Amino acid sequence: MENFDEYQRLARRTLNQNVEDSMRFANLGMGLAGESGEVCDYLKKVVFHGHSLDADKLKDELGDVLWYLANLADTTGLSLSEVAEHNIEKLRQRYPDGFAADKSRYRQR
Repeated sequence: MENFDEYQRLARRTLNQNVEDSMRFANLGMGLAGESGEVCDYLKKVVFHGHSLDADKLKDELGDVLWYLANLADTTGLSLSEVAEHNIEKLRQRYPDGFAADKSRYRQR
């Protein structure tokens, strides 16, 4: 895979295009929440239930999250590269010297 934008283009191929935007937002938002919940549930089992971490299982679940994220961004006219760059710049401004717990606790919102 070359980059986020290529992934987004390929993910778009498997999105049901016969749905109006408002319903697509609902489907993608709920799907993103559901798949994120599956990641959380899997990690809960690893951390609290003594399951061994299976990186391939985690990769599957994270891939599902990424698919919904890519298509939600696409539906709103955003590229994943744009989202990623914006996020890194926001974090760079928030933590110019890297993460520090005290900066997190006392930062201005």
